[in-house]
Amino acid sequence: MLAIARFNVALGDVAHFEAELSTALDALTHCAGFIRGEFGQNLDESSLWTLVTYWENVGSYRRALSNNDVKMNAIPVLARAIDEPGAYERPYSE
Repeated sequence: MLAIARFNVALGDVAHFEAELSTALDALTHCAGFIRGEFGQNLDESSLWTLVTYWENVGSYRRALSNNDVKMNAIPVLARAIDEPGAYERPYSE
């Protein structure tokens, strides 16, 4: 599954927010079931940012949100996300 969180960030807060996203992603990388993740700034609307993470399954993602390091370093950032559904199932092809 993949989780997408989008953010609307004031241009004056970009440097600080990017550092917070990096810390949040680092916390998530240490959780069981984490596959990979990345974040980026929108090319057309520079106030929009996204954090995209890939997980083995939805259970791994939900358990990661209960991890103490994630609670301290990622949840405060994720709480600032635009309020919209963000969990997606990936189609598998092998």
